[in-house]
Formats: sequence, C-alpha cells, structure tokens
Amino acid sequence: MPRLLPLLCALLLPLPSLQSPARAPHIKKAEAAAAAPGEALRYLHSAELGEALRALAATAPPGLVRLFSIGQSVEKRPLWVLRLTAGLGPERPDEPPGGAALPGRPQVKLVGNMHGDEPLARPLLLRLAWELVLGWAGGDERIVRLLNTTDLYLLPSLNPDGFERAHEGDCGGGGAEGGRENSRGRDLNRSFPDQFGDAEPNLEPVPEVQALIEWMRRNRFLLSGNLHGGSVVASYPYDDSPTHRLTGVYSKSADDEVFKYLAKAYASHHPIMRTGKPNCPGEEGETFPDGITNGAQWYDVEGGMQDYNYVWANCFEITLELSCCKYPLTSELPKEWENNRESLLTFIEKVHIGVKGFVRDAVTGAGLENATIAVAGIAHNVTAGKFGDYHRLLVPGTYNVTAFVMGYTPVTKENIEVKEGDAAEVNFSLQPTVMPPAPNVTQLTAAPVPVTAITPTPVQAEAPNPTSGHEPIQPVDFRHHHFSDMEIFLRRYANEYPNITRLYSVGKSVELRELYVMEISDNPGVHEAGEPEFKYIGNMHGNEVVGRELLLNLIEYLCKNFGTDPEVTELVQSTRIHIMPSMNPDGYEKSQEGDKGGTVGRNNSNNYDLNRNFPDQFVHVTDPPQPETRAVMAWLKSYPFVLSANLHGGSLVVNYPFDDDEQGIAIYSKSPDDAVFQKLALAYSKENAKMYQGSPCKDMYPTEYFPHGITNGAQWYNVPGGMQDWNYLHTNCFEVTIELGCVKYPRAEELPKYWAQNRRSLLQFMKQVHQGVWGFVLDAVDKRGILNATISVANINHPVTTYKDGDFWRLLVPGMYRITASARGYDPLTKLVEVDSKGGVQVNFTLSRTDSKVEEGKVLVLNTPDTSNPNEKEFETLIKDISAENGLERLLLSSSRDVIPYRYRPYKDLSEFLRGLYLNYPHITNLTSLGQSVEFRQIWSLEISNKPNESEPEEPKIRFVAGIHGNAPVGTELLLTLAEFLCMNYKKNAAVTKLIDRTRIVIVPSLNPDGREIAQERGCTSKIGQTNAHGRDLDTDFTGNYTRYSPAREPETKAIMENLILNHDFSLSVALDGGSLLVTYPYDKPTQSVENKETLKYLASLYANNHPVMHLGQPGCPNKSDENIPGGVIRGSEWHSHLGSMKDFSVTFGHCPEITVYTGCCYFPHAGQLPGLWADHRKSLLSMLVEVHKGVHGIVQDKSGRAISKATIVLNEGLRVFTKEGGYFHVLLAPGFHSIDATASGYQQKHVKVFVRDDAPSSVFIVFDTENRIFGLPRELIITVAGASMSALLLTACIIWCVCSIKSNRHKDGFHRLRQHHDDYEDEIRMMSTGSKKSLLSHEFQDETDTEEETLYSSKH
Repeated sequence: MPRLLPLLCALLLPLPSLQSPARAPHIKKAEAAAAAPGEALRYLHSAELGEALRALAATAPPGLVRLFSIGQSVEKRPLWVLRLTAGLGPERPDEPPGGAALPGRPQVKLVGNMHGDEPLARPLLLRLAWELVLGWAGGDERIVRLLNTTDLYLLPSLNPDGFERAHEGDCGGGGAEGGRENSRGRDLNRSFPDQFGDAEPNLEPVPEVQALIEWMRRNRFLLSGNLHGGSVVASYPYDDSPTHRLTGVYSKSADDEVFKYLAKAYASHHPIMRTGKPNCPGEEGETFPDGITNGAQWYDVEGGMQDYNYVWANCFEITLELSCCKYPLTSELPKEWENNRESLLTFIEKVHIGVKGFVRDAVTGAGLENATIAVAGIAHNVTAGKFGDYHRLLVPGTYNVTAFVMGYTPVTKENIEVKEGDAAEVNFSLQPTVMPPAPNVTQLTAAPVPVTAITPTPVQAEAPNPTSGHEPIQPVDFRHHHFSDMEIFLRRYANEYPNITRLYSVGKSVELRELYVMEISDNPGVHEAGEPEFKYIGNMHGNEVVGRELLLNLIEYLCKNFGTDPEVTELVQSTRIHIMPSMNPDGYEKSQEGDKGGTVGRNNSNNYDLNRNFPDQFVHVTDPPQPETRAVMAWLKSYPFVLSANLHGGSLVVNYPFDDDEQGIAIYSKSPDDAVFQKLALAYSKENAKMYQGSPCKDMYPTEYFPHGITNGAQWYNVPGGMQDWNYLHTNCFEVTIELGCVKYPRAEELPKYWAQNRRSLLQFMKQVHQGVWGFVLDAVDKRGILNATISVANINHPVTTYKDGDFWRLLVPGMYRITASARGYDPLTKLVEVDSKGGVQVNFTLSRTDSKVEEGKVLVLNTPDTSNPNEKEFETLIKDISAENGLERLLLSSSRDVIPYRYRPYKDLSEFLRGLYLNYPHITNLTSLGQSVEFRQIWSLEISNKPNESEPEEPKIRFVAGIHGNAPVGTELLLTLAEFLCMNYKKNAAVTKLIDRTRIVIVPSLNPDGREIAQERGCTSKIGQTNAHGRDLDTDFTGNYTRYSPAREPETKAIMENLILNHDFSLSVALDGGSLLVTYPYDKPTQSVENKETLKYLASLYANNHPVMHLGQPGCPNKSDENIPGGVIRGSEWHSHLGSMKDFSVTFGHCPEITVYTGCCYFPHAGQLPGLWADHRKSLLSMLVEVHKGVHGIVQDKSGRAISKATIVLNEGLRVFTKEGGYFHVLLAPGFHSIDATASGYQQKHVKVFVRDDAPSSVFIVFDTENRIFGLPRELIITVAGASMSALLLTACIIWCVCSIKSNRHKDGFHRLRQHHDDYEDEIRMMSTGSKKSLLSHEFQDETDTEEETLYSSKH
C-alpha cells in the first residue's frame, strides 16, 4: 500500500510531550508527506479509509484523538468517527464509544458522504483532521485554541455502501444505481423523523440512520454540518414545510436568525459560494443571495437530517453543498480543499457564539443536568449537560435568559449582551423549592400549605374498606399492555359487560392509534340528568406507564364487582365514569421497560410534550396543537365533566392548580378554588400511605418533601400549557395531576404493588365528584331545564354552567355559601346554602323570565309552537332530539350509508355530477343555472326539497354556497358530498327525510368556476384561481344597493345577486371558503357596527362547536401558528376586513344572515385529505339544517283571518324582515328573549316579545287591528269632534231657517243657496275623512324605505 506510506512513516518517529506542541519535527515530516495532492487528497475506499484513520489516530499526540465506530452500514461497513479535542483521557470500558463528554466544552460534528455518490467530504474531512493534528503539534495558535475549547467529531462517510457503487466523475448522480441511496435503496436524507411528517418512519432499512440517532442521543451536540454535493450553497432549516410544496415555501424555524448567521459564516469564506451564483451546468440561472438558502424555499426535503438535529436533539445543523459536481475528479480535490478550508475552520469556531455557563444547585453547588435554558422571544429551548453545563447559540444582541429545572426556583438573567465572538458567560444558581424537614420538627410545619381551612385526619397504612363485610374481586391482569394488547383488553370488557360499558374513541394519535375511552355507567351512552360525570386520563407522557396499567386494572375491578360489591355498585349507579388509559399511545410504544427517569417516549410522535401543549392563561404556547391535544380538548367540551385526574409518574404526589404563574417562576399559584383542590388532593393522598408521608423518592430526590403528599403545581415547578389548568379555566371540570411513583416504567412484576397502594385512592377520589352542591336550574313557566345558566358562589371567582337539562354540579368544601343562579332573560336568584362533609347538597333554582309582566299596550308571546297538529308535534320532537347530546351523531349513525369524497371535480365533472343527482332523484331535486361566468360556464344551483318546483312560503329556506374563490375548492366538494348524502338517505333515514320534507335547501357549489379550472391541487398557499377570469376577487364585488349596481359588475356577482340573494327569502346562508379553520360572521366591512350580533355570533359558534377542533380557536396554520381565535369564531372585519363581501350584501340587502366557514388552512389540499375533511365538517353542516328550523316562525293576519304579506317585522329595534305570501315570516335568533314590532299599512302597530329556545322553534301569531289613528289623533276623538261639529251646523241651520221663514218669499231663493252650500261642505268633510287615513299613513311611514346611503348607515348604527 504505497499510498499509505507517508502516513505510516510517522509511526516510526518519537512523539513529543503534549505540553510542548511546537517541538514536533517528525510531525512536520508527516505534514510534508500529507500535503502531496497525490497522496493526501484522494478518494479512499472503506478499508483504506479505516487504515488511514487508524494511522492518524496512532500518529496524533496522546489525548488529542480518539477513533471509534458508531455502528455499521447495511453491508456491515463501519461508520467511523474521529474525535479531536485536547485532554482526552485513556479509554475506559464503562464509557460509551468515543468517551465521555468534557465539562463546558461544546460538541461539534461534521458528517459527510450521506449520499454515497457525493463523496467530496471523505477526503476533505480526512485532510481537515490532519490539518488539526499537525497544527496542534506545530503550535498553531488558532488550532491550539480551537482544540482546547472544542470537542470536534468528524464522520467522513455515513453511507460507505453507496460510495462503493458510485463512479468518479459522475457529476449529476446516478440515483440508486449510482450509489446515492444505501444498499436497501433508501435515501438516508429522507429517512429521519420529521416534524411535519404524517407518521414515524421505519428505521429498520436504514441502520446508518439508526446508528446516527443513537449516537446523537448519547451526546449533546451543539453545532453540526452535513456535507453534500451537487451545488454550492449553505442550506438551513427548515428543510420542509407543513404543506410539502415542492419549492418556494420559506419554512422558518424559531432560530432563523442564528441559522442564517451560521450559513453566512461558511458561505462568506468560500470563494464561489459567497457570490451566490454557483453557475452549475444546467442551473446557470440559479442564484442564492449571500450564498445561503432556506431549505424548504429551495426544495422540500421531508425526513431530512438537519431538521431532526434541531427539533429532536437541540443541535444546530446546516447542510453544505460543496461543489457543482457530486463526485469531482481526484485532480479537482486540491482546489476544493482550498475553497473549503477556511470555511470549515470558521464554521467550527462559531460553536462558541451566544451564551454559555453552568446551572448549579445553590445549596450543594452540584451541576443540574437537563436544566432548561429558555431565551425570551425564541420558542426553542436547550438543556444543560451532565455537569450542568450549557451553551446556547445566539447572534449578537440583548437577551433575557431563564434557567429552570423541576424542583428549583427558575432564575432569569436580563439584558445579557451577546457580542460578536466568544459567548457571554452566564452562570445560574437555582434555589430548591422545597427543603428537607429540620430535625425534631414535624413535617407539617416544614413547608406549610397556605390554607388553614382544611385539617386532614391521620391516615393508616391501608384505610378500612367501607365494604369490609364483602371481599371484592381483585384484578388479575398485571402486565404491561402494548397498544394491540390494550385494544383487545378494552374490547373484551366492553363485550363482556355491555350493560355497564361503552367503548369509544375521541380521536387518533399522530400515528393514527385510537384514543380509547371506556365509559362505565348503569346507563352507558346516556347523560342522566343530575348524574355527575367523572374522568381519569393516563399515560399522557408515553414513558410514564403506571397510570395506564392502573386504569386497566380499575376497569377490570369495576366491571367484575358491579352488582356484588356495594361500594362499586353505588359508584357506577350514581356516576358516569370515563376512563382513558392512554392519551399518548405513540410515545408508549417507543418507551422502554425499566426506564426510571428518562425521556424516551415521553413526547408524542411529533416530539411535543402534550402537557405543555394546551392554551395557557399566562404564557402564549407557540407549539402547534397536537392531534392528541385537540382530540382531548374537543372531548372535554362535549361532556359535562365535574372532576378529573391526570395520572403521571416520576414522583409520588398529588399536584393541584395552578400549574404556572404570571412570572414563570416556582411560586405558590393559587386558584380561586384552592381550598377545594387541597381537599381533593388529600382525598387521594391520604389513602396512599407512602404518598401521604411526603418524602417519596429519597434515593432520587433526597431533598424533595411534600406535606401530606400534595403540592401546588407552580410551587413545585412551572408547567406552562398544562392540561389540569385548561380543564379548570375552560370547562366546569376540576382536575388534579397525580404522580404515581418514582419509577416511570417499572418492571411488570411490580405492578400488583402499585394497584395495592392506589386502589383505595382511586375509588375515594371518584367519590369526591358528589361533594358540594348540585341541582337544577328551571324555567318558572314550563319547568324545563335552562341550558348554560351560570352558578356563581359569593367570594369565589369561578362560576360553572348548567348542562342541557339545567343540571349543575359545584364542588365545595364544607361551609356556608351564597349561591346565585342566573341566565340570560331571567331574574337571578340567590340562596344561602350549607355544605357539610356528608355528601352533596341538592339545591334547585326556579328562575322567572325578566319580562314576565306585560307592559301596557303590549303583548307578551312566549315559546308557543303549534302542536295541535300531530305532524308538527312529531317534527318538533325530532328537532329536540337532534339538538340533544349526541343527537347529530345518532343521525349520522342511523343513516343508510355515508358518502366519502375521494377526488376533486373540475367543471365538467361537477356539471355531470349535478345532472346525475337531478336525473336520479327528480322528485326531490331541481337543477337550474343562476347565470354564467366570464368564460360562459354555468353557475349551477341545486334545490333539494320534497316539492322542488312548488312555492312553500311556510318552510324555512337555507342556502349553502362555495367556491367564491376558485383556489379553495374544498367547500365545493363538501357541498357535493352533502347533496349526495341527503339524496341517498331520503326515504331511507327518517330524520333526513323529515328535514328534506320541511326545508328548502339550495346548494350552489361553485360561484367561480373559471378560477377553479386553473387552480392547482396541493396549492396550499397559491392564489392561482382565487379571482375570476377578469382578475376580480368576487368577494369584493358585492358593493352598493342592487338597484344601483354598476353595469361593469362581474357576471358571476350579478347572477348571484339577481337570481339567488335578492329573489329568494332565505333564512340562513352558509358560505364555505379556505385558508384557515374558523367561522366569520358579518360584517366584513370595517367600522360597521353589527345589528343582531348575538344571533350572528351564535350561528357561527354553532358551526364551530360541532367541528371536532375548530371551536378550540387555534387554526395552527403555517406561519400563523400563534393565531388564536376564541371559540373559532370572529367577526369578519376583525379578521380580514374588506368591502363588497357577499355576506355583507346578503345581510344588508337580502335580509339573510350569512356566515363564512373556512374549512382548513390549506386552500387546495391533496385529494387524500377530503375524507377527513368531510368527517370533520359533516356534523356542522347538518347542524345548520337543524338550526334553520329554530328561531321564530310567525304568521301575520288581520281580524278577519286574511294573511298580510309584505308586513314589516322589526326585531330588537334593528333587524328588519318582511312577511311572505300567506303572511309567513321566519327569522333566526339566539336563545333568549327578543322583541318584535310588526307594522303594515292600514293597521295598528303590534309589539310582542318571544322567548327563543336552543332546542325548539318558537311560534308567533300576530293579529292586526284596523288603524286606530286619524291625523295622528285617536279615532274616537275625531268621531266625537266631527259629531259635535255636525250637530252645531244642523242647529245653526235650523235657527237660520226659522228666522228666514217669516220673511217674504223673496228670501226663499237664499235658503236654497244656503242648503246647496251646506251639501257641498258635507261632501268636502266626507272627502277629508276618506283621505285622512291615507294622508296619515303617508306621513307615518314616509321614512320606512331608506336610500342606499341611509340603509348602510342604519346598518352601521
């Protein structure tokens, strides 16, 4: 092997002492030999590379270099790593490969040849290693400083198998044949877990990736470079985006500025890279400003290594493309070395920027491993090493840095100035939050709990069993249940005990495992009025498994003992129990038995801690909401949970709210119900003798002490984004977190011990759901329960609300309380209540409506549906049933079949599909065209009704429209699916049939067919197709009054205005769009006030609340991950204000409320997502069909029974509608009291009040009296005055006649003239009487029809 002789000759020469690196003449000989291009810079095959590395390691001064392998390739070639840093001790067998980390010395790695046909890094890293070794030995000041302060690792080839297949001179790469992939055909840079990926990748075919991940887990690398070929540029994270668009999406990480700084550090020292113009063959026009690029903006790489480093390993890695040619000729290597030498050294030196230091215990001075270092304003934390040492890369600037770790008070150092060059040194000294009890002092006084109202009783080792005369059956299934095993277990008990169990899922994990819940109740599947609901959640952290197994044990225990054990039987009969054994099934599958305090499997598959992922009252949580979190939040909003516990592991204590505080430090954070939470926590801890003692994990945390086994969460350590606080603040549920043991994943043989320790605690805690007060809030008139009434307790700032039957539960400790029940439209009622320790106290409230007295001259009309007709009564019952809990779910389950959308339909297919529905279901459909688009495509309208061609004014009419923006076609497909679903289930499903029989449904699936034709699938952010063919955004074209619209108005807009909005009396309109996940209500116009705002917001909330995640208010859209929309509902102008919107026109001129639903963040997602989108939206869409039957239905007639059409109905002194043919009107209103003023020409004005329910329609029958005023005065007064005037005239006439009759006959002619004049005067009076009513009406209603400007103004105010 002549080419290795220059390397091996160095072995024959003596080595100098490390203390005198300048004295190394033999090294200089080796250096001279290594500098020869033909020897040092050339490609070495795997065996040769190993020999060269071993020779270098042997030649290097002692303690400077260590050679090791992190694993093997598919073909069993070693993956060599060369470690270079000063001060390495001798290798020890108990150390990991490569040796242990050095305190305070940051670790850097350079990885080459990931793609086998891109091997330039192999000779460059070998040459770099020699440069460093020789420079150290020669006393080079820069290199000596570098190796004294830096722990450097060089991995020349991650894909040695691929290299052996590659061909020198192959500049374009040959794919799998040319060596790019490993021996199993896998691209290593597409094989890592990805934060935006759908599922965890299979690592079995890529042992190279497995080896690298394991190596990274054993170390704390801070900086890394991944050396590639094929261009000349430095690429930085993120390498992909949630949309996975092929190119052009800037995917920004939290440390974007740091990454750009690092990339520029490399590029600026490379003579070609810094120009930004690689001028690669075939890509001559490609430019990169400053020689750097965001990875995803260049092209999307899912499963890349650099993102994995940053997201999962706290390591900042960039990808360096070193040459246009992937496999340059050997002759090019010297030039490539010169191009990259300075860049490599400069990049390694950048590991020292930012801040660094140690995090230590203030009492013992020991380093705190895994302490978290957080920088204000940067949503990416790093953790300290084994010795408490940390290093945080930052660009120059001023920062606030916080160090925190469990069991210690966080410390924040403010205004730390980071300068160019070496890191600012910032050390942290953290005080323990709890101290061990002092000698001869009781543990109770060592750390007093700040509430004196509770005096816990002493506890025995095992509390006496309340059913001591009966021995309950104990569980026998003690083992660790992986997901499939757990699934079988749950199905088995649901099958064996169907009378008391119901197995259901609340959603899926990242890897699509079901989030199962077992309901245990004497009436499963039904909320029984007055019965509280309880839940247990386990395994939120995947590697904390005791809770998972205890909950499976509890299911077995409750099922087997129901009916025989009095305690269990009473509990099941009086409580609706929900048990979720695993909230993080994906993490569980990654965790390992025997894990005592590790973190493998703790997070979900996207590597997010689920107990830091909930919206927080003090801290803005920037991590995107995870599928598990979203599912649980939706679940908690769906059931009236009263009490809950979240089971964890790692300590032994019950932790109660609040879990964090405004300052972000470990301090007692008191909730309004602090006394209740302490009582709940003690109910659990005092039944567990070891927990109650308060010093649980002496071998792990010798100073940790919890008086009576309970602690305030924030006082222990700060947990922003925790689940227990979210329960308390956003639902009626009180939740605590229970740490079940010091070992997170104990051996299976220890599980019976955990059951024995916690059985009594689990049962006793469930019983606490019956403490405090409970009862009903009822309507004084009809005695029905009032939904969402508020129960407030004086001096405790935490109200709860009633459920559907008016039932409520309010946990309280013993004492006297002033409790108030209130509801919109009712007078509040307060009662003085005494709560004792024996159990819950029932307190019912009967509320009277606020407007229970009729004002003079006014009529009060309450909820009076017409139930004389059996069909009406049956339909009202149907509406109530569907509106009840799980009513829509039952409708969907009972449907004959669902329809699953699977593809997008362009215009031609859409037209054929609609014609197909019309031809197949002619008796319930009618297909018409509203008009044509610019490019002469039809704008189709499909009506679905039992009499599609007949006018039925008494039926409510609803329209669904979509596609106003052609680039957002999801709404189009959802409406087509809805139409087919309704048609297919007509006469097959009773509920659907009745809804179609009683509703006129109009579906307009595509308002902008021209834009849709040019839109592109997977264009998540693309605006192509958003406008019509004239380039006009149609949602800005609905401007002005219809009677004044411009001739230049777009044809699509004109068609919708003339033939849809203004020509039909719709009660509700739902428009579907895309680009976010929320609902907006009118107005979109800025600075315009909203009439009927409560109703519009209520309708929008109804849609959002029936969507599994929309109501959570966190759309989580790319580049808007921090967007928060409370309840998923917002006024249009507060979100994206604009003029000329369709919804504003609909409300102002069509007198129809319209909401806009944004179906998802991606405008045009992949067709594969359509089934999931339909599953998410179908319940909400159907809820609109039900809601349109509620509100107020009315008929206006006169006393003779004649229907009065075109009467004006003014609601709440603002919103105006008009009666239709037959005197019918219908308007949707939010639940509660509303006033109605009815006017019609020639009739008295009528004022009525109506109470609108949330689950049934309200009917109003208005009968007009004849107009009772003339000239603005009462009719009776006018008649009296007229009669008196006539009598006076007659009397005067008689007197004159008598006087004149005695005169000569020559005066007779004058009497005739007088009589003639009198007759003319009577005619005039008669004419005035006839015309007075018309004149008066003209005066009274002259302002009823506003001009365009007046109409808009009245809408504003």
